[in-house]
Amino acid sequence: MKYIHMHEEIKENAVYTTEEARNLLKISESTIKRLLKRGLLRANKVGGQYRIMGKEILRLILPELGQKSEKAYLQVKKHVVDIINKWPG
Repeated sequence: MKYIHMHEEIKENAVYTTEEARNLLKISESTIKRLLKRGLLRANKVGGQYRIMGKEILRLILPELGQKSEKAYLQVKKHVVDIINKWPG
């Protein structure tokens, strides 16, 4: 068995496998399955295997990032809706 000490930065736009995400989060296989099943860690299935965006891993461990991005999204959405509502109809 090979032991590799890694200090890897989680990249927001990178795509990770469940094994890579498990290693980054230092959690067991059953824990990652539970997080995925409960929707606490969002992922997409590709070819029957989950793929997890780095931003989802970051959102899980740094919830304030998710809250900030959601707030920014809602502000942009409101602005766009306001503009659309001003269009002559």
